[in-house]
Amino acid sequence: MIAHDATGLDAHSALSLHDIVVPFGSRTVLDRVTLDVDAGRFVSVVGPSGCGKSTLLNVAAGLLTPGGGRVAMFGEPFSGVNRRASYMFQQDVLLPWKTALENVQLGLLFRRLDRRDAHARAHGWLERVGLRGFENSFPYQLSGGMRKRVALAQCWIVDPEVILMDEPFSALDVHTRLRMEQEILGLWTGSGKTVVFVTHDLEEAISLSDEVVLLSAGPGSRFAGRYTIDLPRPRNLLDMKANAQFHDVYSRIWSDLRQEVMRSHARRA
Repeated sequence: MIAHDATGLDAHSALSLHDIVVPFGSRTVLDRVTLDVDAGRFVSVVGPSGCGKSTLLNVAAGLLTPGGGRVAMFGEPFSGVNRRASYMFQQDVLLPWKTALENVQLGLLFRRLDRRDAHARAHGWLERVGLRGFENSFPYQLSGGMRKRVALAQCWIVDPEVILMDEPFSALDVHTRLRMEQEILGLWTGSGKTVVFVTHDLEEAISLSDEVVLLSAGPGSRFAGRYTIDLPRPRNLLDMKANAQFHDVYSRIWSDLRQEVMRSHARRA
């Protein structure tokens, strides 16, 4: 049983969105969406294109104020930018005039950490994500996968309680994408961090997550399903697709997702 306080928010969830309504002109993008994410869980959000997945993340990040509903972290409502969360966008937001090291330490400097300490911690995080020796490289000198590693270090170095990720690997080739997904699991495992991950790729969602939630076709999207992923951890993503249990889970979720995709296409026809 989920315990809610007087506001209707789950007091024990790392992230709680309750009855979220997001209007856009004459349309409603999200219609009374409720989502509680327990601390330390990896939850992916899937759904048809245009159903409001990124909008949901923007609400959680405090970048978008909903027209209705309430948002909280660990039972505490907030307004404005969610400073207890980090956000990894689909396109990286590296400053082109700063080196990899300077980009990674930027968040710590914004928090007024001593520059020497920030420098040392940024070095450590670049090594942790496999970029030792590239500290002084500028973004244009890095491959797409390397830029994503810098962005990962940016997100994790500030020690957020929740990490929001909006299709962060969609632009990468399949092999680099697989390596980055494994990288994410390595960083997350044992960290206690909560991850909310938006993706169009159902295989990616299942491979990474403890739970997958499905948004319905828009406009007026609502949650159409929640699915617990009981695949054992740790997970070797190279072998995941050979797992019969993986295919069973995929088939079950795809059956519902396919219906929402077809509804989305029908509404646009």
